[in-house]
Amino acid sequence: MKAIEITSYGAPDVLRVGERPAPVAGAGEALIRVAASGVNRPDVLQRTGNYPVPPGASDIPGLEVAGEIIAGDVQALVAAGLKVGDRVCALVAGGGYAELCVAPVGQCLPVPAGLTDIEAASLPETFFTVWSNVFDRARLQPGETLLIQGGTSGIGVTAIQMAKALGARVIATAGSDEKCAACRALGADEAINYKTHDFVEEVKRITGGAGVDVILDMVAGSYVAREVQSLAEDGRLVIIAVQGGIKSEINAGLVLRKRLTVTGSTLRPRPVAFKADIARALREKVWPLLASKAIKPVIHSTFAAQGDAHGSGAAAAHALMETNQHVGKIVLTW
Repeated sequence: MKAIEITSYGAPDVLRVGERPAPVAGAGEALIRVAASGVNRPDVLQRTGNYPVPPGASDIPGLEVAGEIIAGDVQALVAAGLKVGDRVCALVAGGGYAELCVAPVGQCLPVPAGLTDIEAASLPETFFTVWSNVFDRARLQPGETLLIQGGTSGIGVTAIQMAKALGARVIATAGSDEKCAACRALGADEAINYKTHDFVEEVKRITGGAGVDVILDMVAGSYVAREVQSLAEDGRLVIIAVQGGIKSEINAGLVLRKRLTVTGSTLRPRPVAFKADIARALREKVWPLLASKAIKPVIHSTFAAQGDAHGSGAAAAHALMETNQHVGKIVLTW
């Protein structure tokens, strides 16, 4: 099969099309003929040598795919309500940038009614991540207020729509007025341009001084201290990335006085059973919202994975991601 390989750690052009043996589905697994592969920030970190591959995972980048099941553990497929020939999207621990990909059956979900393979490939990584962190870890409830840092990222556009559809009030931050407008168009009640406004002061203004109940943070670093200031009593801060650095200094007194929870998680190394639980929750509570168009995939750009004479489409996709100019997801097609 053709696959995108990281030939060495470095800039996007280290991504090259190579030949790999076709993977074989083992117990509890499905073999998917990939139609489209989602591109995510962890793929960029893996390419630059800053995100080690978990033990046992493929060294081929790519954490989400959509396509057709062409083989697999029949008993596991039947138990999951799936079969050979079904169109699915899947969360994987690696190997997604390839013509064929093996996925645990528990991490496969049927393509929601009416969605293309490109749209379906944009779902797993962000939907699993948002559900696990915002709804499981941070316990966001209807009527509560969620602050999303980076509202036009792949995670951001998912979190805005999912939280609104499930009854929360949403505030998002973004780096331009145009991106703030995009957040509002997706359903955010308020959007803050963090380059021209202090989000702490804006949150205080918007909430009448009360603060927000939950914050979804992909920045960390110096943001954490300011987020602690922005939380309401019994507020929950959940950190899912550290783009602003791993060190933070906070006012621990505020944590005590406001009874705050500061938590975080990474999804990739978690066991299949944990991810399968998330998949079941998504299928029950979120997939109907996709089928009804209450939530819609947001695709910024697609690239042919194998590219052209000028190089791999994956390299162009990574170069775009690193500009931070995209709104929504970037997808590779096969």
